[in-house]
Parts: sequence; structure tokens; C-alpha cells
Amino acid sequence: MTLEAYQKEAQKTALYPEAYRLLYPTLGLVGEAGELANKVKKVLRDQGGNLTEEVREALVAELGDVLWYVAQVATDLGVSLEEVAQKNLAKLRSRQARGQLGGSGDNR
Repeated sequence: MTLEAYQKEAQKTALYPEAYRLLYPTLGLVGEAGELANKVKKVLRDQGGNLTEEVREALVAELGDVLWYVAQVATDLGVSLEEVAQKNLAKLRSRQARGQLGGSGDNR
């Protein structure tokens, strides 16, 4: 499946009020990312960092939820996931070429 195909299919399941366009999926993205992080935290706390297949599948499911919300944010911004991915890779390649992968700040 391509990113474009995923975005189009995911949009068919986006049921939130137009008045909350962009806001709703952004808040959902933060919530789902938090759920993913919490599950990873529990792997560290409860399983000494050992990832079972059951937990791995739960993480994949949460990651899918994160992807859904990323797709909706992109859709509400009028941009394709393909474009988001291409721009992100271009930014990372530029940083790599300039030896700036480490560090902090958006404009490095």
C-alpha cells in the first residue's frame, strides 16, 4: 500500500466536526503517541526492556493509530503524506550532509 492510498482510505473513516478540523486530529495524535510511549515505558518497567510478541503487536496497533491521525492532520492541511515524507527526508539528508543530524532545534 502506498502512503497516498492509505491517506485516502483513512480519510473515509474520519468522523469529526468540520469546526474542529485540524484541532481534533492533532489532539488525537498527541493522545495516541502518548499511549504508544506509555506501552514502551511499561516494557522497560515491567519486562526489563524485553519485548514480547504480544506487546510488539500492541505497539504496532498503537503505531497504526498514530499513523491514522498523522494522515488526518496532513489531509486537513491539504498536503499528502507522500509530500510530508519527501520533505522530511530532504530535510534529514541536508542535515546529514552538513553533519547536523545530532543536536537540537528545527533549523539546524
